[in-house]
Amino acid sequence: MRLSIGSVDVSASGGRMQLVGRRGEGWQQIAESPITLAEALIRLRRDRDLDAHADPLAHDSVVSGEENAPRFRTGESILWRYDRYIEAVRVIRDDERALVVWIPSGSARLEAAPADGRRVRDVPIDERFSVPWRMQESTWRGPGVVRVAPTGMPWSLWFFRGADGSADGVYVNLELPHRRAVDDDGTGAVFTRDLVLDLWIDAEHVGTEDVWLKDADELVEAVQQGRFTPEQADAVRALADLAHEQFIADGAWPLDEGWGIWVPDVEMDVPVRLPESASIAAARARSGRTSGEG
Repeated sequence: MRLSIGSVDVSASGGRMQLVGRRGEGWQQIAESPITLAEALIRLRRDRDLDAHADPLAHDSVVSGEENAPRFRTGESILWRYDRYIEAVRVIRDDERALVVWIPSGSARLEAAPADGRRVRDVPIDERFSVPWRMQESTWRGPGVVRVAPTGMPWSLWFFRGADGSADGVYVNLELPHRRAVDDDGTGAVFTRDLVLDLWIDAEHVGTEDVWLKDADELVEAVQQGRFTPEQADAVRALADLAHEQFIADGAWPLDEGWGIWVPDVEMDVPVRLPESASIAAARARSGRTSGEG
């Protein structure tokens, strides 16, 4: 028996989520009032966004849709950077429409973690953005994932799969439109900022898949702790509504391109390592007393 719209549950990673609709039916508007994509991005723009990466290369980056933005080659290893989170990925395709990458199982990543050794999800939500943190290196666990970043859009789609290779679902990560750069060592990078709120499109019931809203409680707490203004938080919620309108409701691109069952060749599936560069060394050394420091 399927859960009713409005049901709540806990995701595999431990986050709270709510069933907000099914593809093509029953969508519950998330934002207080609808706004345009352009207005949402204006509200979310902050002068310190590039500073959060703590890397001069971010200030040299170019918006992905610009003519002078770097392009990446198929098979090239690049860095996908969310402020303090840095992931090593491999390019499948890069064109005017989107950047598509593969994250093989076991690929390296750097992430901010509580300095006392707890997992982020183990920290009570009202403390999550205020505890001391440090960087730690980890690896991508579980089956590999295809990630698609449509050019100029404030989200990326992560196509998860089960151990047998079958499609498990699609994670719509709300984030700022990407910027691109290449460092002096020739390593490419995309820079963005995670916007806390996410959507999960379950793979079951093809055509009427359940759509879950994830981490709405974290977004509320982020406002309480000053990471977002109330107006910015509602702009993030509006992005979730816009994602549903633009491609979730009718299963449009990039949901219809078969990425959930795409199979890499042997060379593409080798785990990706972080480069031994000055910027990665500096990133490993970062720490702070709260999420607003370091």
